[in-house]
Amino acid sequence: MCDTMVALGDATADGSVILAKNSDREPNEAHVLAWYPRGSHKRDARVQCTYISVPQVSETYEILLCKPFWLWGCEMGANEKGVAIGNEAVFTKEPHADTGLLGMDLMRLALERAASAETALQVITDLIQEYGQGGACGYRNKRLHYHNSFIIADPTKAWVLETAGKHWVAERVRDVRTISNRLTIGSDYDLSSPEVVAHARARGWLKQGETFDFARCYSDRFYTTFSRSAARHSRSTELLLHQAGRITPQTLMSTLRDHGEGMDAAAFEPARSSMASICMHAGNGLTRDSQSTGSLVAHLRRDLRTYWVTGTSTPCTSVFKPVYLDGRTLPSHGPEPTGASDEATLWWRHERLHRATLEDYPSRHALYSGERDRLEAQFLTESEALTEESSALTEAQRVAARAAFSQRCFDEALEATAEWLARVASAPPRKWLPWIYSAYWRGQARLAGYLQEALREDSSSRRSLG
Repeated sequence: MCDTMVALGDATADGSVILAKNSDREPNEAHVLAWYPRGSHKRDARVQCTYISVPQVSETYEILLCKPFWLWGCEMGANEKGVAIGNEAVFTKEPHADTGLLGMDLMRLALERAASAETALQVITDLIQEYGQGGACGYRNKRLHYHNSFIIADPTKAWVLETAGKHWVAERVRDVRTISNRLTIGSDYDLSSPEVVAHARARGWLKQGETFDFARCYSDRFYTTFSRSAARHSRSTELLLHQAGRITPQTLMSTLRDHGEGMDAAAFEPARSSMASICMHAGNGLTRDSQSTGSLVAHLRRDLRTYWVTGTSTPCTSVFKPVYLDGRTLPSHGPEPTGASDEATLWWRHERLHRATLEDYPSRHALYSGERDRLEAQFLTESEALTEESSALTEAQRVAARAAFSQRCFDEALEATAEWLARVASAPPRKWLPWIYSAYWRGQARLAGYLQEALREDSSSRRSLG
């Protein structure tokens, strides 16, 4: 389960476009920050996606991907032209194909090939029409299949694209827009696939005399309701509309960290939260086996694009760090993670802090959240100063300055995380956690081979998460 949101220039403080997303996946489904340079490809070449291959194009753009480690595609990403995309799982009445392109594959293909939001929309819809959507979408849960919705943005505009198999509708964004795990476009849309209305009528979803409504006709009501997407979609929309005209990257970071109305850190208890929280926390294998494993805020100015990434789980315990697409690789941050615990990686090293915080969230989160906010605010301020100061530099000097700044932010965040972990680990948990919740997290720890403490069976095991 995920949430994606965008604010256009008339809603932001500086007139830019800002896109943001939490990637909600299984708790051990490590999140990878990946960079790929521009590429030239031979005629008749093919590209292998997660399950199928498709014809390659002659030239592909430089891209940044935020992705589950095992997928070819991404949950969110951007390219050198300033196109940024986030997707959502949506549940529809259309049958799922056994194989095809995943929504994550479609995003990567669009980012590699599109220089504008409209072109990316065209790339995705053409690929859907030709190859369809299909294949298992989960890491361990191979029964998870879904179709996709997308927010596709560039520095001047954004589109919402919602699909059901090979059928789709698209709406141009006017000010702010959010999507979650549900179809949201009804009868008011700007573009559509040729047979979207006729197909609904042929299947009996559109009765004689009724006005066509894509969401009403194509939604699977049971799974859509079960996802709690209505609450998250309503909450994200409310938060952005409240700040319309004043929205900044920091606004979107705060929105991605939101646990619901009245749920500040002192009141929030992950063990008792639900899938209605934008910053999602897993808690059991039946109704809450998904959590925010990585986050992105894409600040799409016309002259410069800054991509604020966590590369780590739950934005409420993470630091957003800047990345630039300047023809250089990402800042050094360790090897790519997998589903097995590896403290050499950024994701699993932070996971120690995250899971230790869960043992007593209100008390332990308070030990470092203020410092995290100040560090992040410092990064944001320095980013603005760097942009202003770079006007006197050559392009090569600007690229080098941004790369050095990005690396320093990653290094400082890593050092701070180590300090916060030591602080949290020295603070005994003050509360007993529900047995089911503790057992769930011990199970996740075992699956990942995460620390020997996961095997403890003493009297403290009811509150220890491993």
